[in-house]
Amino acid sequence: MSTDVELAGGDLLHRVADGVAWIRLNRPEAANALTPAQRDAIIGLLRDCDEDRSVRAIVLGATGRHFCGGADLRIARPELDPPEFDDAATAHPATPHPATAVVMKTIAYGAHRLVTALQDCQKPVLASVQGTAAGLGVQLALACDLVLMAEEASFIEIFVRRGLVADGGAAYLLTRLAGLQRAKELMLLGDRISAAQAREYGLVTDVVPGDRLEARTAELAATLARGPTVALGLMKRLANRALDGDRTGALFDEALAQELAAKSADGQAGVAAFAERRPAEFRGY
Repeated sequence: MSTDVELAGGDLLHRVADGVAWIRLNRPEAANALTPAQRDAIIGLLRDCDEDRSVRAIVLGATGRHFCGGADLRIARPELDPPEFDDAATAHPATPHPATAVVMKTIAYGAHRLVTALQDCQKPVLASVQGTAAGLGVQLALACDLVLMAEEASFIEIFVRRGLVADGGAAYLLTRLAGLQRAKELMLLGDRISAAQAREYGLVTDVVPGDRLEARTAELAATLARGPTVALGLMKRLANRALDGDRTGALFDEALAQELAAKSADGQAGVAAFAERRPAEFRGY
């Protein structure tokens, strides 16, 4: 078993063992609120894992009691600060108002890049949620392909309590996973939901006792790592695109993906194993 490597000043832990890349948020004292440095490091790791043939599955988790408390709002965000006024009566800004679309660009180059990196990675990504996921932390989990939660864990789309719009792809992810009405419920009310509720809503793969989460995560990650990596990546892409296109496009994409999978080494090995009535052994390419 390899040891953890510290990234982003120790705020992120990373190791690769037995074909599985483990990425853990490591700011337990801050409820694992996500910093720009962590975000950029995760995006870089996902790209590296995509290019590394030895990595065949990825686990995204966290240390401490919380999974992720969202974006760290304690870090200066001048584009969100209200302007100061010279005179309350005239309400003329003392400094120029922030340029239009600054917030929009911050989200596009920040949270959206992270969610996109998780969904576009051609290796299966498993979220292991041991505690509370709030705000962007919810989207961080839901952007993964499979989600495991401890029984005591929870989700909360907290944006509405801050007077903000749920971002990080919230509407996109929630409507596809839970349906329109549930998505509105979660975003408009901002209520905390338990792991059991999250599973009922279709947001998670499985819920296990907290003391079983690590073992169950390792078990499922190992299953993914033994799979036909090329085919898994193609099926992931097909599923993510399915609700965005029409039938003709979806069927074409499926046929093209099957062409690629059938000509991969694992595809050929799988067909040969079937013909010879023996289990297939996949090598990840």
